[in-house]
Amino acid sequence: MIQMIADNIQKISGWGNNHFFNVVLRQPRTAIEIKEYIKNIDSIARGNGRSYGDSSINLYNTIDIKKLNRILDFNSKNGLVIVEAGIKLNEIIEVFLPRGWFPYVTPGTKFVTIGGMIASDVHGKNHHKEGSFRKYVRWFDIMLSNGEILRCSKTKNQDLFDWTFGGMGLTGIIINVAFKLKPISTKWIIQKTIAADNFEQTMENFDKMMNSTYSVSWIDCLAKGKNFGRSLLYVGEHAKKSDLPPHLKKEILSVSNKKKFKFIFNLPSIFINSYFIKIFNILKFHSEKNHKTKFIDYDKFFYPLDNLHDWNKIYGKKGFFQYQCVFPLNHSYDGIKAILKILSDNQIGSFLAVLKKFGNQTGSFSFPMKGFTIALDFPMNKKNLHIMNLLDDVVLKYKGRIYLAKDSRISSEKFHKSEKRIINFINFRKTKLKNLMFSSMQSKRLNI
Repeated sequence: MIQMIADNIQKISGWGNNHFFNVVLRQPRTAIEIKEYIKNIDSIARGNGRSYGDSSINLYNTIDIKKLNRILDFNSKNGLVIVEAGIKLNEIIEVFLPRGWFPYVTPGTKFVTIGGMIASDVHGKNHHKEGSFRKYVRWFDIMLSNGEILRCSKTKNQDLFDWTFGGMGLTGIIINVAFKLKPISTKWIIQKTIAADNFEQTMENFDKMMNSTYSVSWIDCLAKGKNFGRSLLYVGEHAKKSDLPPHLKKEILSVSNKKKFKFIFNLPSIFINSYFIKIFNILKFHSEKNHKTKFIDYDKFFYPLDNLHDWNKIYGKKGFFQYQCVFPLNHSYDGIKAILKILSDNQIGSFLAVLKKFGNQTGSFSFPMKGFTIALDFPMNKKNLHIMNLLDDVVLKYKGRIYLAKDSRISSEKFHKSEKRIINFINFRKTKLKNLMFSSMQSKRLNI
């Protein structure tokens, strides 16, 4: 969210709208302009502002890269596309889906830049089978603070390649990216819904559906007693032309252009209290639990919230926090159950309560690990801040980690305790990059 104040001083926040900063915001159009803006000056890159907290904010030199948004090349034989890092994922989809190509990995919104996808090393509903975005990036060009541009891949400048994924922009500014797209034959997803009446069934359902390409579970974090941990697991596969009923064959590879509902003001807090969320959860579970299999288009399956323009205004003027953590497989059952118990016992609701299973992960600083991850939304207030501190303690107890792309409030002490790789990341920046000229409000808060 950006609000013009005067000249290049602008008021910005992360997507959570929980803290606004007055910053010097630069909007270069070329790599040459970026070089002039950042040379030996403390900076951070900013894409479309869809990270939830303060990771893309530098008070004195925030570099907005959205105007670097060209498609540079495409190989129709292997799906390799080369783009400038400021292009958004929705722009990629609009060009290439009609040609039969789709991203291998996508987060829950298509309004993210490709550079931001690398900085966060985004994952999707298919991590358990197809990994994170890193797996499909062949190379990227990155600018260091002295203006030098290095090409990085799994074989060239490999250490910089590895640390940049999940490095939240602290290794440099990404200029160009080459990554692979997935061939598809239709825009439709075959979605199956599997209901679970309690937490044990929820975890069992993931194991039963591990062969599905996509899987994600909505979980009722307010349910108690025999319904504790009940959920709806959605699994999906890309539909082939031969799978489709006749009425869907008229729109095989068309881009979805549904009119979005737009929030023009922040909603009153009455809509985000636990009572309202509890009613919503009950209605959602019982209305969808008997839905077995249906065809839905890619937009509804991957990006349901994108159809609500400025949906972050649901949480009111004070904004909200998103909390996402992951537990290793051997601690996932106890860790996730402990998280849900805190929420259920305290009747803390979340409109977004998403559970996913991760597979193996390569990379030096990526968030995913083999295990389970849960993502939650909390309105900004003192009670929820206290609850999130309790959740941090659960993460520490069960050897988990916090996703920096979602974070805006964890303490430096708890972050360093939970993230054992941080010392190596800091040492890499000091010794290999030989400068600390890239920083954000998040990196300063966490002493990275």
